[in-house]
Amino acid sequence: MDQFSISQLSQFSGIKAHTIRIWEKRYNALNPHRSQGNTRYYDGAQLRRLLNIVGLLPTGKKISKLCSLSDEELHKMRLEYEKEAGVESDYQYFINQLIAAGMSYDEANFEKVFSHCLLKFGLEKMYIEIILPLLDRIGLMWSVDNIPPSQEHFISNLLRQKMFTAIDSMPPTSETGENWLLFLPEDEYHELGLLFSNFLLRSSGRNVIYLGANVPLASVDNCIKDLHIENLLIFMVRCDLPENIESYLNELRKIAGNRKVFVAGRETSSEGVSTNENLVKISQVEDLQRELKRTKVA
Repeated sequence: MDQFSISQLSQFSGIKAHTIRIWEKRYNALNPHRSQGNTRYYDGAQLRRLLNIVGLLPTGKKISKLCSLSDEELHKMRLEYEKEAGVESDYQYFINQLIAAGMSYDEANFEKVFSHCLLKFGLEKMYIEIILPLLDRIGLMWSVDNIPPSQEHFISNLLRQKMFTAIDSMPPTSETGENWLLFLPEDEYHELGLLFSNFLLRSSGRNVIYLGANVPLASVDNCIKDLHIENLLIFMVRCDLPENIESYLNELRKIAGNRKVFVAGRETSSEGVSTNENLVKISQVEDLQRELKRTKVA
């Protein structure tokens, strides 16, 4: 049985632990279990219940009313709420539903919610408004140690599969468009940001050579020598010392020559990582979007 602490419930739901405790005492929202050492913990069913309660708050129902409902009643109300027009713009609701499906290994429901969001919003808006906050919530991009590793990998791999499918369905790009080389450095495996960048670039008419994760610099060098590459884009997510990041980027700049290198990821946000006209930091999605608009393909 899955076991979650109240701090994990707080992380997944976005509700402060103090508030969760108040809901328990006043409204009997959840009934935590007790370990042999008398430590409180929650199971997957209670996590799903909490996420359903939080997801239904925008309906205007009082928290006391929601907490009084059974799991079956909450589920039924969630399905009814999903059919209402207002839910289409309630990104938080969909974030909670994806988390609930992922944490319970419910691939069928995850697929249903993801496909619904993809049809309603498109991949670009869905990534910005739903997937990024989802990643933030479960700590995939922040190397949080207290998230259960199995659920973390399950959710991230489902998202990876869905994004690959969305990209594969796109029409071929123009042969005359500029070429971008996309990859993750060695020991980097968080591929979702790179995949979305692939989507944005292809949508804007650029050609993408996608090398994927854990790519040695020697392979990058060979690719640049074999192909006409104008720009390179990488993500650096894994925690490392600023001096190591700077050393890696210096090596990459030597290989890239006069080509522009775009670097994204929280590990490059440090002031210790220097930039120049050929190395540009991408702090958020809008930075890349602006660059693509500035150098719009004819």
